[in-house]
Amino acid sequence: MATPTDNRIRRRAQAFLRRTGRGYAGTHDRPLRGYLAAMAAFGAYTAGWAAAVRLRGHPLPERPEPRDVLLTSVATFRLSRLLSKASVTSPLRAPFTTYVGPQGPAELHEEARPGTGKDTVGELVTCPFCVSVWVASTLTAGQLLWPRATRTAMGALAALAGADALQLAYGALVGRTTDG
Repeated sequence: MATPTDNRIRRRAQAFLRRTGRGYAGTHDRPLRGYLAAMAAFGAYTAGWAAAVRLRGHPLPERPEPRDVLLTSVATFRLSRLLSKASVTSPLRAPFTTYVGPQGPAELHEEARPGTGKDTVGELVTCPFCVSVWVASTLTAGQLLWPRATRTAMGALAALAGADALQLAYGALVGRTTDG
């Protein structure tokens, strides 16, 4: 049961957070509480992975191998775009976003839905830069827990990123040769 002192501290903390949010946002609508919740969720997520890695007893490498960093970068790029922009994954984003229109080859422009928590999640799931933090952490943990399977999946994602680049280059080349 909360004591009067606990209630007073809670009220003061809430008032501080409201003042801070108003001072920060000005005339804009910035969901700081949602961002704070997302940061806490990410902290818990990575702590869970760290605990799993520790329990498995796998030693951490002295330093990351350059080829693993490159592979993780390309795989993170591709999987982040797939999750945050691809048409085929729009059902995963739909509860938190509103369709606006196409945004390039096989990608969509969506906006976060307003509402408690939905705006923060909507911003997260439509931002490939934001999603990439979660993806890179997941792939890194996967490399520590299941290195062969994770590297195989990352190789497939890297190949997909390469195929996408070739498709775009081919389309640009065909466009240049048929327009002139």
